[in-house]
Amino acid sequence: MKNDNYLGLDFQDIKAPFEVDRREFIKLLGGGLFILFTVGDTLGYVQQEQRRRGELPTDFNAFLRIDEMGKVTCFTGKIEMGQGIITSLAQMLADELDVTLDSVQMIMGDTDLCPWDMGTFGSMSTRFFGPPLRAAAAEARNVLLELASEKLKIPVDKLTVEKGVVYQKLNRKNKISYAELTKGKKIERHIKDKPKIKDPSEFKIINKSITRVDAIEKVTGKAKFTGDMQLPDMLYAKVLRPPAHGSKLIDVDLSEVKKMSDVVVVHDGDLVAVLHKYPDIAEKALEKIKAKFSFSDSTLNNESIYDHFLEVAAPGRTVTQQGDIKNGEQKSKVIINETYYDSYVAHSPIEPHTAVVKIDGNKVTVWASTQNPFTAKEEVARALSIASENVRVITPYVGGGFGGKTTNLQIIDAARLAKITGKPVMVAYTRKEEFYYDSFHPAAIVKIKSGLNDNNEISFWDYNVYFAGERGAAHFYNIPNTNTKSFGVNRNSTVASHPFATGPWRAPGNNTNTFARECQIDILAAKAGLDPYEFRMKHLTDKKMIEVLEVAGNKFVWKKFQKNPSGKGYGIACGTDAGTYVAMIVEVDVDTKSGNVKVNRVVCAQNMGLVINPEGATIQMEGCIMMGLGYALTEEVKFRNGEILNKNYDTYEIPKFSWLPKIESVILDKKNEQPQGGGEPAIITVGAAIGNAIYNKLGIRLNRLPMTPERILQMIAKK
Repeated sequence: MKNDNYLGLDFQDIKAPFEVDRREFIKLLGGGLFILFTVGDTLGYVQQEQRRRGELPTDFNAFLRIDEMGKVTCFTGKIEMGQGIITSLAQMLADELDVTLDSVQMIMGDTDLCPWDMGTFGSMSTRFFGPPLRAAAAEARNVLLELASEKLKIPVDKLTVEKGVVYQKLNRKNKISYAELTKGKKIERHIKDKPKIKDPSEFKIINKSITRVDAIEKVTGKAKFTGDMQLPDMLYAKVLRPPAHGSKLIDVDLSEVKKMSDVVVVHDGDLVAVLHKYPDIAEKALEKIKAKFSFSDSTLNNESIYDHFLEVAAPGRTVTQQGDIKNGEQKSKVIINETYYDSYVAHSPIEPHTAVVKIDGNKVTVWASTQNPFTAKEEVARALSIASENVRVITPYVGGGFGGKTTNLQIIDAARLAKITGKPVMVAYTRKEEFYYDSFHPAAIVKIKSGLNDNNEISFWDYNVYFAGERGAAHFYNIPNTNTKSFGVNRNSTVASHPFATGPWRAPGNNTNTFARECQIDILAAKAGLDPYEFRMKHLTDKKMIEVLEVAGNKFVWKKFQKNPSGKGYGIACGTDAGTYVAMIVEVDVDTKSGNVKVNRVVCAQNMGLVINPEGATIQMEGCIMMGLGYALTEEVKFRNGEILNKNYDTYEIPKFSWLPKIESVILDKKNEQPQGGGEPAIITVGAAIGNAIYNKLGIRLNRLPMTPERILQMIAKK
C-alpha cells in the first residue's frame, strides 16, 4: 500500500489553492476510471444536499478511483491521528475490490477531494464509514467485471478477479487488468443491483494483521504534520491570550513591539497578534506587548467545583428504569451509599493544535491539525464571510486528538491573520496554550445507592450521574430494581456549569461511569463475602459480557479469593463502549510509604466483532491501557478563578515509559459479527480495575480520580 508522503499529496507540490473541477482533477491525479464523480465547485445539487444534511454520498466514485496504471486511490473524509485507519480502511477497499494492498493510496481529510464526513471521533470510522466504503468497492468491482465481460466477450459469471486482473475462470490466459480497462477512458456506469459485500470466508486482506503503512514514516521522522509546513513568505503568529477564562482585554500598549523590525503587528477587535518569518522572534515580540485584562468572574477551583455542580444541575433525565427502587430497598439487608468524583483531564496530544492558512484571491486553503475538517471548512467560511465552496481544508497526519481536536480556534486565528496580512500564516499552540484552550474531559459526580438481599444478590440500583453524560451509565448486570438518571447542563440557568470549555475525551463519560459502577460492584461483592469475579458472574446474563470476563479470567489464571481484600493486589472491571465488550484484570503493587502505585500486569479481553486489522486493534488496546494509567493515577487539571494552573508537564503528569506494565491483550474471534469500535473501549475499565486492585491489596477504597499518591496516603492514614 502506497502512502506518498502526505496522505497522497506532497507539501512541495502544493503551491496555491485551486478550483477543483473535472478537468483540473484529472490534471492533478491523471487519467483513469471516473464514474459520475464530481468534486469541488461541481459537486452538484445532490452531493451538496448530502453535505448539508450530514449524509455520505451514494455514488461509489466519491470513495475511490482507479487510474490507467492500476493504482487505486481511496478518498475518505476521515483523518489519521494515530489510530491506524490509514491502513484498515485501505484493507477494506482492497479486499472488496480485489486489488493488492500496496496498490492503494490514501487521500484523507481533504474537503475538496473526499466525500463529506462528520469527523473522526467516537470509534465510528470502522463501524459507520467502513460499510459504505466496502459497498463502494464492491460496486466498482462489479462495474469493472461488466466492462471486462464486454471487452473479453465472456459472461460475467465466467470471470474472476485477482489482484486487479480479471481472468476467465477456465482459461487464465484470457485476462484483462483494471489498468487496461481504465486506460485513457472516462466511463460513466452503475450496476442495477447493489452487490453484497464479501463473506468472511472470502477475506484475503480483511481480518489479517498488517503493519501500519505509516509506521516507518513516523518512527523515522519523515511523516509530515501541519507544523512541518514551510510556504513561501509564510509568517509565524503569536497571539495575545488572556490570563484566565472569563478575563477580557481592557487596554493594550503596542508601542514597544512596533519598534521591532520586520514584525507585523495586528490589532483587530479581540485579536491581538505579532507575526514574523521566524517563530522565536515572534515569541520575543509577544513579550513586549503590555496588556491589561479584567479579572475573571469565576470563583471556582478544582475542589469547590463539585458542590457547584449539584447547585446548577438541571433536573435529571431517566436513562433506564426497571422494577421498584423502594421495594428493592425494603428487601435489602445491606445498603451501600457511595459518591464518586472524577476530575477535569486534559487531552495532552503530542502535537499541539496547529494550522496554516493561505489565501489567494477568494480562495482559501487550510492545512490543519483537526479531527473534523468539514466542520473547520464551514467555520473558516463564517469567520471570513465567504462561501464555504471557496475554502479547502487539507488534513495532514494529526499527532493525537482523543476528542480534543474537534475545536478549531487555531484555524480561525490563522484565517483571520492571513486575511489581514495577505500572507500565509501558521498558528501553533505552545503547551501553555494547549492547556488553556483545551476542551477538557469534564469533572463529574456519580452517586450510587444499592443493596443486597438475603441471598447476596443485588436487590436495587439507584444511579445518578452529574455532568459525565449517559455513555456507559446504563449497567449490564441482572438487577430487578434499577433507576439510572443523568444530570447535566441547565440551559435555563444564567450560571455556567463549567468555568471553561469541556468536550469529548476518549470514550467520553464512559470512563467516569465505568469507574463508579465497577467500584460499587466490588464494594457489594466484599459486603457479600464473595470473590469479585464470582460475584460478577452471578449477576451477569449477557452472553457477550460473560464470555469476555471468562476469557480474561482464564488468561489471568484467576483463582477464587478467601477474602477481599486479600493482599494480592488484583482488580477486575467490565464495560461496554462503541459496541465493544471489554473485561480487564490488573495486578498492582502499592508503596505504602510514598503512595505510588505500580501496575505490574494487565489482562484485557475484547469482543469487538469483526476485526479489520488485528495488529492495529491490539495496538489500540495497548494505547488505551497506557493512557488510562494517566487518568487513573495522576492526571488532574488544577484551576482557580478561571486560571488554568497547569502550564506544562512539570505540573501535569502523563504516563511514562517506565510505567509500562505487562499487557496481555485478547481479541475474541468474531469475524461473522459486525465490526465495532476499537479506539476507546479498553480505556474505560482502567480506573476501576486499578481502584479495585488497590482495595484488594490494602483494604482502602478511593472514590476519586485520579488516585494520586497523596490521596492514597490519606486513606492509609485513615485506615
